[in-house]
Amino acid sequence: MIRLSLIIPAAGSGVRLGMKTPKPFIELGGRTIIQHTIDKFIDIPELGQLLIVASAQNIDRVRGLLSNFDRSDVDISVVEGGDERQDSISNALKFVDTGCDLVAIHDAVRPFIEKNVVEECIRKAMKYGAAIPGIPVKDTVKVLNDEQFVESTPDRSFLWQIQTPQVFKRQILFDAYDKANNEGFTGTDDSSLVENLGVKVHVVKSSYDNFKITYPIDLKLAELKVEGHL
Repeated sequence: MIRLSLIIPAAGSGVRLGMKTPKPFIELGGRTIIQHTIDKFIDIPELGQLLIVASAQNIDRVRGLLSNFDRSDVDISVVEGGDERQDSISNALKFVDTGCDLVAIHDAVRPFIEKNVVEECIRKAMKYGAAIPGIPVKDTVKVLNDEQFVESTPDRSFLWQIQTPQVFKRQILFDAYDKANNEGFTGTDDSSLVENLGVKVHVVKSSYDNFKITYPIDLKLAELKVEGHL
């Protein structure tokens, strides 16, 4: 059976939400956002390991939240993050079980991922080595120059907005991070590091509901969804 290691970076702040509480620990319907997120993965049969990446001051807080999840066949632990997201994932990779076939990375504040999308990403990652969820871009996109003038308008039919979880064969992700660290390369997401390795990444069609809670409007939408109004 396929064995999956899931990394959830949860060291983000609430600055853009205008809140003092770090985003993963904001409550929706009596549970924190990160607990809602973990709910979507904890019953996936392939899950063998769960690594939560937290800032040093929140490690005990995360451990307390994890005590509510009971699945004896999953190795659950908390690791300390780094200065940037890429550093945090790099730290987490040191703790990935060598018996895992795949490694998935999912944002702590994307609590509405659908399980069928996760399962499809797992299947495609086993087939192609790398799979990520995404949705077609709805708006027209413009490429600007340094003076804020339009340089070009890309064909929207080829543009997709990428989400998480991003799933990779374990060795591919390790090689991608090693190469990035050696080159000083910083990617905008984990798949960009895998692309830098020369590996083709397969995109699985996801849902617009799998949004990242970043701004106050996102939090309001999340509250409405949890309350069953959307």
